[in-house]
Amino acid sequence: MNKRLAVNLLLGLLLSGCAVGPDYVKPTLKLPASFKEDGRWKIAQPKDEYPRGAWWHIYQDPQLDQLMATLNRQSPTIAQAEAQYRSAQALLKEADAGLYPSLSASTSRSRTVSSPGTAANTVYLGSLNASWEMDLWGSIRRTIEADRAKQEASAAQLAAIRLSSQAQLASAYLQLVVADQQINRLQQSLHLLEQTLTLTRNQFAAGIISDANVAQAESAVESARAQLTDKQLTRSQLEHAIAASLGETPAELSLSSNHPQPYLPEIPAGVPSQLLERRPDIASAERSVAAANAQIGVAEAAFFPTLTLSASGGYRSNDFSQWATLPNRIWSIGPQAALTLFDGGLRKAQKEAAIANYDASVASYRSTVLAAFQAVEDDLAAQRLLSQEAEQQQRAFQAASRAEQIALNEYRAGTVSYLNVLTAQNSRITAENTLWNVKNRQYVSSVSLIASLGGGW
Repeated sequence: MNKRLAVNLLLGLLLSGCAVGPDYVKPTLKLPASFKEDGRWKIAQPKDEYPRGAWWHIYQDPQLDQLMATLNRQSPTIAQAEAQYRSAQALLKEADAGLYPSLSASTSRSRTVSSPGTAANTVYLGSLNASWEMDLWGSIRRTIEADRAKQEASAAQLAAIRLSSQAQLASAYLQLVVADQQINRLQQSLHLLEQTLTLTRNQFAAGIISDANVAQAESAVESARAQLTDKQLTRSQLEHAIAASLGETPAELSLSSNHPQPYLPEIPAGVPSQLLERRPDIASAERSVAAANAQIGVAEAAFFPTLTLSASGGYRSNDFSQWATLPNRIWSIGPQAALTLFDGGLRKAQKEAAIANYDASVASYRSTVLAAFQAVEDDLAAQRLLSQEAEQQQRAFQAASRAEQIALNEYRAGTVSYLNVLTAQNSRITAENTLWNVKNRQYVSSVSLIASLGGGW
C-alpha cells in the first residue's frame, strides 16, 4: 500500500506542471506614431520640476493643494475603491491557499443505542485529518492567475478612481476661482452702471434728457444684478460639489473668494505608446483580459478528473480513561479520484461562456484604448483652439472697453445720447463674460488633458 501511495504521489507531482487552457498573450493594438493634434500647436517642454504624482501642483495654488490633501485622505469614493481592492487581495490569498494541503482536527462524544431495550453506549472520538487536492490540470493555478489579474485590475481601478476624483475636484475648484473672478468683475461693472444711472437721473432732473433714458439705465443696472446673482449661484453649487467630494457637508466647507488666478499650464502630450502605460483605466481593462483568459483554463480543467490525497488518524473508545491508548487507534490513508461522467452539457456551456467573456473583455480593452486616444486628441485640440480663442476674445474685450470709455466721456460732455453708452457698456460686459468663459473652458480642458494622459507626464 505504501508503494502504491508513493507511485500516486510521484504521478501527481509529474502532472502538476500541466495547466490546460491558453497561455495569456496581451492583445495587440495599432498605435499611431504621434498624436494628431499635438504636433500642430506646440513643442513639448520638460516638466521635471513638477512631481508626477501631485500633478495639481502645476496650477500653483496653495488652496487647491490643501483640498487635494483632504480628498486623498477622506474621500468616500476613494475609500470605497480601496475597500474593493482589499477584497481582491483577499480573494487572491483565498485562491492561493488551494495549492496547499488542509489540516483539521475534531473531537466528539456521542451516545448510541444499538437496539430497543439495550443500554446506551458512549463513544469518544478524536481525529486529525489531512487532505490535498492535486492540481493535475492547472485548475487551481489558473484560478490564482485569474485572481491575481483581478487584483491588479482592482489596483488599477483604484488608481483610476483616485485620478478621476482628483480631476473632478481640480475642475470644480478652478471653475469656482473663475466664478470668483467673474463675480468681482460683475460687481465692478454694476458699480459703474450705478454711477451712470445716477448721472442719468441727474440729467433727467435738470431736464436735459427724457425719462426713457433713466428707464434704460435702470434696466441695465437690474440686468447686471441678475447676472451677478446667477454667478453667485454657480459659485455656491461648485463649493457644495467640492464639499461632497471631500466627504463633508456643504455647511462644513467655506472657501475664500480672495485668491489670485491660478497658473494656466501648457501640457506636453508625449508619444501615444506612453499613454498605454500612464492611464490606469487602460491597465485595468488589460488585466481584465488576462483574468478572462485564465478563466478559460479553469473551465477546461473541469473536463478532467480530480485527485485528492487524504489521510486521517485518531482514537476511538467507549471508555474515556482508555481513549488515547494504542489499541483504540484508528487511521486511514489513500487517494480519491473523481470524474463527472454526465452533466447535461454544463461544462461545455461554462467553457463557451468563458471564451465569450474573454472576447468581450478584449473588445472592451480596445474600446477603452480608443476612447483614451479620442479624449487626448479632443483635449489637445481644445488646448490649441481655446488658446487662440482666448487671445482673440482678449482683443475683443480691450476694444469694447475702449469704446465704452469713449462713449462715457462723450455722454458726460453731452455730445451723444445714453443709447450709445448703453450699447457700449453691454458690449464690454458681454465681451468680458465671454473672455472669462473661455478661460474657464481652458482650465477645465487642461485638467481633462492631464487626466486623459494618466495624471502625469
